Amino acid sequence: MIPSRQEAQELLYQYTETEALRKHAHQVEVVMEGFAKLFNEDPELWGTLGLLHDLDYEKYPDQHCIKVEEILKDKGYDEAFIRSIQSHGYGICSDVEPKSLMEKTLYTIDELTGIINAACLVRPDKSIKDFKLKSLKKKYKDKKFAAGCDRSVIEKGIDMLPLDQDQVFTETIQALKDQAERAGLAGEEEAHV
Repeated sequence: MIPSRQEAQELLYQYTETEALRKHAHQVEVVMEGFAKLFNEDPELWGTLGLLHDLDYEKYPDQHCIKVEEILKDKGYDEAFIRSIQSHGYGICSDVEPKSLMEKTLYTIDELTGIINAACLVRPDKSIKDFKLKSLKKKYKDKKFAAGCDRSVIEKGIDMLPLDQDQVFTETIQALKDQAERAGLAGEEEAHV
């Protein structure tokens, strides 16, 4: 089974109460949808994967990418879908290697969205609307900025994709701009998801 977006969001909110983690899930969701469109794949499937990728993180941080298998199997989720979620923690908390284009994309953009979110939060309007590639590249080079976001994971991920760093960065920024409200990056006057 692959859930509808509504079912996925309800499940996410059942396991994730922290607003920042919910926001991150929505950011990864919209970026995954954007890349699905770029690669002529299924945006709903890719977006749902992005929405649920950290499902077990808040309640089971020491079992991240492990406990999710039990949770989703109990709900009747497809094994390939569960495997895809587990693969985003490859080399960190999972030994499931990203194989498909969808898995490689999730692996790449998860940490990247964190850097972009942090960069938007320090902007006066807290918005992504005027955010530029050069701004991201500057923040990305500063290892002290959003230090918790592992740049080596992003770089390994980019090496797996048929795109270069600038393309991945640009597509990620654009997907977040296109869905700024849902991603929680519309600025001070934003609506809530």
